[in-house]
Amino acid sequence: MSKAYKDEASVPLRAAEGRSSSDSRRNSSDSDSTTSLVLENLNTSGRSRSATRQRRQRLGDGGDEFTTYDLDDDVEPAFEKRDKPMEGRVRRLIWILGGVFVGGWLLALGVYIIRDWRSIGSPGDPEQTKTTKAGKKLTLDLVLNGAFSPQHKSIQWIASPDENKDGLMLVAHGEEYLAIKDVKDPEYKDVLMKDRQFINPVDGSSKYPHKYWPSPDLKKVLLATDYESNFRHSFFATYWIYDVESKAAIPLHPKKPDASVELAVWAPSSQAIAFVLDNNLYLRKLPGDEVVQITKDGGTEYFYGVPDWVYEEEVFSGNSATWWSLDSKFIAFLRTNETQVPEYPVEYFVSRPSGEKPEEGLEHYPEERRIKYPKAGAPNPVVDILFFDVEKGEQFSVAIDNDFSDPERLITEVIWAGSGKVLIRETNRESDILKMVLIDVGKRTGKIVREVDINAIDGGWLEVSQSTTFIPANPEYGRANDGYIDTVVHEGYDHLGYFTPLDAKEPILLTKGNWEVVDAPSAVSLENQKVYFFATKKSSIERQLYSVRLDGSELVPVTNTTTDGFYDASFSSKSRYCLLSYNGPGIPWQKVIETDPKSTYEQVLETNDGLKSLVGQYELPTRHFSTINVDGFELNVVERRPPHFNPKLKYPVLFQVYGGPGSQQVSKSFKVDFQSYIAGALDYIVVTVDGRGTGLIGRKARVIVRGDLGKWESHDQIAAAKIWAKKPYTDETRFAIWGWSYGGFMTLKTLEQDGGKTFQYGMAVAPVTDWSFYDSIYTERYMHTPQHNRQGYESSAIHDVTSLSHNVRWLMMHGVADDNVHFQNSLTLLDKLDLAGVENYDVHVFPDSDHSIYFHNANRIVFDKLTTWLIKAFNREYLKHDDKPIPLEKEVSDKLEKRGWRERAEVITL
Repeated sequence: MSKAYKDEASVPLRAAEGRSSSDSRRNSSDSDSTTSLVLENLNTSGRSRSATRQRRQRLGDGGDEFTTYDLDDDVEPAFEKRDKPMEGRVRRLIWILGGVFVGGWLLALGVYIIRDWRSIGSPGDPEQTKTTKAGKKLTLDLVLNGAFSPQHKSIQWIASPDENKDGLMLVAHGEEYLAIKDVKDPEYKDVLMKDRQFINPVDGSSKYPHKYWPSPDLKKVLLATDYESNFRHSFFATYWIYDVESKAAIPLHPKKPDASVELAVWAPSSQAIAFVLDNNLYLRKLPGDEVVQITKDGGTEYFYGVPDWVYEEEVFSGNSATWWSLDSKFIAFLRTNETQVPEYPVEYFVSRPSGEKPEEGLEHYPEERRIKYPKAGAPNPVVDILFFDVEKGEQFSVAIDNDFSDPERLITEVIWAGSGKVLIRETNRESDILKMVLIDVGKRTGKIVREVDINAIDGGWLEVSQSTTFIPANPEYGRANDGYIDTVVHEGYDHLGYFTPLDAKEPILLTKGNWEVVDAPSAVSLENQKVYFFATKKSSIERQLYSVRLDGSELVPVTNTTTDGFYDASFSSKSRYCLLSYNGPGIPWQKVIETDPKSTYEQVLETNDGLKSLVGQYELPTRHFSTINVDGFELNVVERRPPHFNPKLKYPVLFQVYGGPGSQQVSKSFKVDFQSYIAGALDYIVVTVDGRGTGLIGRKARVIVRGDLGKWESHDQIAAAKIWAKKPYTDETRFAIWGWSYGGFMTLKTLEQDGGKTFQYGMAVAPVTDWSFYDSIYTERYMHTPQHNRQGYESSAIHDVTSLSHNVRWLMMHGVADDNVHFQNSLTLLDKLDLAGVENYDVHVFPDSDHSIYFHNANRIVFDKLTTWLIKAFNREYLKHDDKPIPLEKEVSDKLEKRGWRERAEVITL
C-alpha cells in the first residue's frame, strides 16, 4: 500500500475527480433508490421519533452520555388540581385564563427550545453534536459524484529568475492557457502560452498538451502530448519544447519526434533536459539539437532514471528517479537491476490495456501483462546511484565503505546539498537501519556520515521520507556550515532535527514533546531563519501550522490554535507567501497569506459558499470524537450518529477500518463520505477507531504491531466494539465491520479473531489475506522478511477459517486485475474456505479492475453492493440470541414484508 492509500483513504472514491461540485449537483438526484429500502423507525426499542421530542445535553467525552427528558412534560399545566372549590365564577375564569396563558407560554417556550436545539452548530460543520435541521436525505449518488467535495484551488508556485522576487505562480486555463502572475501584484502577468493548441512542426497537425513544465528561466515550456498511463504515477508521452517568444514548438528528440518518453526533467539552468526513453537516460542540450545518450543497456531488466513498479509504489510515490545538481553540472540517477525479480502475471479478460490488436483467431484469449513484482522474501531490485558529469560527458559511480550489500540496499531519498555534494538516504531491506551517505561528486568520494539503528532503539522501523531539506551556509545569518533538516526520533515521538555541518552525527533539536511533526518540514525561510511545519501539538487529530527558528527558539503557531483545525499549506519558492487551506472540521476555505508575522496581507481564494448552502439542505450525521483506553493506550475514535439520533432507540453499528501502519482515519477534516451516507441516510451508527499501529500518537503505540500485523489492531477493534455494544443506544446483535485494502485485511482479521462474538458481519474489499503475497518493501518494513519471521507471517495471515464460519455472514470483493493487492489473496482464502467446508460468505469480483476497482462502472457497483448487503444484514428477518433464531417483533416484521424484504432476506440463513 502506497502512502497515498495509507494517508488519504482506505476507500478510493475517485468518481469526483475532474468534476466540480456544481456539475455533480446538477447531474445527481436528490433521492436514491437505495435509500427507499431503509425502514423508517425500524429501531423499535423506546418511543418512535415521531412520538417523542427530546432535548439532550452532551456530557463527558464524545457525547456518549446524555441527560434526557420529554419536552411534552414541559407544556403540562404548571399548577396542581385542588379539591377545594374556588369562590365565584370570576375567580375560576381568572384561573382558566391564567392556565391558558401559562400553558401557551410554556408551549411557545418548548417550540423555541426545539427550534434552537436543532439549529445549534453551523450547518456546515459535521462536528456539531446536536440534531441537524430537518432537510433532504443524503444519497449515495451525491456522495459518489463528489457533490460534497470541497472546491480547492491549487497554486503552482514558480521560482522567479529574479532572486529578489517571490510570489510568482503558474496560472493555467484562465484567459490564457498558461500565464505567470504575481500573487500580490494584480498588474503583473507574463503569458507563456496564449492558446492550448500548438502546431506539430513535423507534419503540421494540431497538438494539445496534457501536462506542462515551464523552464526555470520562464522562456520555454516543456509539453507532454499523447499521454498514456502506466502505473499509479508513471506514464508515457510525446514531449515538445515550446518557445515562449516565437510561439513555436520543437520535438524533445529531434530524430525521434514521436518517441514515447517516460520522463523529462528541466535542468536548473534551463539549458538542458534529462529524459528517459526505453529505460535509458538521455540529455538534450539547449540551444541546438544535440542529444546525448547517457546509458545504453536499459530495457526490460535495467531501468535508468525512472523507478520500477515497487519503487514507484512504495518509495518515491512518483515517476522520477533523476535529480539535477543545483548548478546543473551533474545528474544523479537511479540504476535499477531487476534481473532477479520474479514476474507476476496480471490478466485482462474484457479489455486490452496495451492497445494492441490480437492476431486473427486469438481475439478471445485474455491479454496478460507481466510485472516485475518482488513479494515478501523474494529478490528485490538491486539499486545504486550513478552520476553524469555534463561538462565532461562522463558517467561514474562512487564506492562507499561499509555500505549495504546489493541485495540489502534500499535507496529512499536523494538530496543535492550545495555545490557538488549530494546526500543519499539508504536503509536496509527491513527498513530499521538508516545510513546517510554524503558524496562529493567533484572529488568522486563519499562516506557514511550518520547511522541509526531504530530497531535497537524501540523495535520499530523507519518510514520512507521525501522531506529532508538542505540548508545552505550563510555566515551573515549565523550559519557557518551547510546542513540539512531531517525527521528524528526523540523520546518516542517524531521531531525535527537540524544537522550542521553535513557530516554532523547529532542534530540541533528544533522540536520536542509528547506530540509529532507531520511530513516535516513543509518549508524553510532562509531570510527569516524559520522552519514551517505541521504538527499534532494541540491534538493528534488536528493539523496546525507552526514555525520555529533554526536555533530551536520561538516555536509559535501560525494558524489559530484556539479553535479546532485541520490545515494544509503550500509555500512560495522563498516561503514569503503561503496558500493556507483550512480543511475542517467546518466548511473548508483557502487564502493566501504573507508569512511575515508583521504583515496583515491575505487574499481569500475559496470560501465554498456553494458547499455550505448544499450542506444546509441535507440531513448529515453528527460526529462525536472521543478516546478509549485499551491496554493502557489512548486510541482516537469518531462516532457518526444519524441526524435525528434518539438515545432511547437501538441502532445497528458499522465499524469502518483501515488501520495500516502510520495511517490515520480519525481526524477533524471535513468529510461527507460513504460513512456519512450510511449514518445519514440509513440511520446506522458508524464508528472508526485508529488502533495501535496507526500514526501520530507516538511510536510506542505504533511499533508494537511489528512482526505480527493484525494481532493488536484487530484486538483494538474488538475492544472498541465491546464498549459500543454496552451503550444503551446500540443493538449488540447487529454489529458489522468493513474496510478496503489494508482495511479489507483488518476486516477479515477482526472477524477471524472475534469468531462471531462481537461482530456478526463484515465486508472486505481488495483485502490482503497473506502478507507473503504483498510487495517486499512495504511488507518487510513491518513484518521483517519471511526468512527471519516465518511464525509471524503464518499467524498474521487469514488462516482460521473455522473462526470465520462463526460469523453470521460476510462479503468479499476484489478486482481481478489488481496489480497492487493481487487477486491471489482472495483466491487463496477461498481455497481454504472450500477445504474447510465454510460457506457463510458472498463474493463479487470485478473483471479488469485494478486496486481502485473502476473498470466498467465497477466503483459504483462496489458501493451499491456494500449498501444493499449491509441493509439485508442489519434488517434481517431473524435476530440471533443464544444461538437460537428469534423472530423480530410483529411491527418490524410487517414493515419488512411491506418493503419486500420477505423475498430479499433469504440471503441470511440462520
